[in-house]
Amino acid sequence: MNQLSKHLSFFDSRRHAQQFGFSLVELMVGLVIGLIASLVIMQVFSAFEGQKRSTSGTADAQTNGSIALHHIQRDVQMAGYGLPMPSADQDNASLNCNPAPLFDHDDNPATADLDVFPLVIEDAASVDGVSDVVTARFSRTAMGAVPVKIVNAANANAAQGLAAENNIGCRDDDIVLISQGTVCRMTRIADANGTPNTFQNISLIPATPVGAPIAIGAKIACMGDWRDYRYAIENNQLTLDGVPIVSEIVNMQAQYGISAVANSNQVVNWVNATGAWATPSVADRNRIKALRIVVVARNDLLEKEIVTTQCTTAKGVANNGPCAWDDADVDAAPAIDLSAIASWQNYRYKTYETIIPLRNMLWSKDVL
Repeated sequence: MNQLSKHLSFFDSRRHAQQFGFSLVELMVGLVIGLIASLVIMQVFSAFEGQKRSTSGTADAQTNGSIALHHIQRDVQMAGYGLPMPSADQDNASLNCNPAPLFDHDDNPATADLDVFPLVIEDAASVDGVSDVVTARFSRTAMGAVPVKIVNAANANAAQGLAAENNIGCRDDDIVLISQGTVCRMTRIADANGTPNTFQNISLIPATPVGAPIAIGAKIACMGDWRDYRYAIENNQLTLDGVPIVSEIVNMQAQYGISAVANSNQVVNWVNATGAWATPSVADRNRIKALRIVVVARNDLLEKEIVTTQCTTAKGVANNGPCAWDDADVDAAPAIDLSAIASWQNYRYKTYETIIPLRNMLWSKDVL
């Protein structure tokens, strides 16, 4: 019996020994290792997510900048289309009108009047107070504004209308330019066929002043829907005629490319729309042959540290933001100032710049 008790006691002690698990020290060490591994994983994940947000934000900025520049380039290239063709009437070239005719197209004194010059830069005229405004003027008429001679100027603003050699290309509500040498008037058509209904009678709106240049022998050209296309920066967006079209565009700067004389197409200087070039004379306006423009697109991710610093160009132009372009071999670039943006140095920016020739100005050089 005693021998049996000894054997049972031996097996019972082995069974108890096999039931022992991890000690408290081992559990604590395991928890510490697990916490360290979790911390490393979270740090790697956080760094990856931050890099991914920066990369995707930069890609968005590239897309926005490219789209913004495409919109502007497309319309500036069209600037001047719809003006009377110089080859059809060199003696009454619309770009030589002096003074340049203006027309209140919307009967609203608060808005800018229509002008004949294809392109205008307004320096720092955007809502942000630092970005330029670029206005391109053109029409989408299929006829290209063919000038025809007036053969009877009586009743121009009456129902009967003036009589021209032909009213081809004219439609009701078209903007028209009447020119006699350098004396010009811009107005609107009330009835392209007049009364009686003929292909020669053109009735102008009643508000059209009579007298020169509306006279026998003057030229009248229908310019279709001649209008302004106004690009500006508002609330960090590119706007077209006040309507936002591209987001995260925070600045826009532009310069005129000018020739030495009006009948030359070689650009010799790049100038800001300031001083004499804020309101240039007709002679100086005809020297404008191209537009150089830069748009600044922003990555909308606010970084924790400073990622953008001031930039100074070769000509010494200090920028609170990126430089517009390399001006080492050309006139000084315009200044970009992003300091009005809260924490502007904690954002990343991309600049997109191009030179846009004014094709309709270049093709008109022989009459300027």
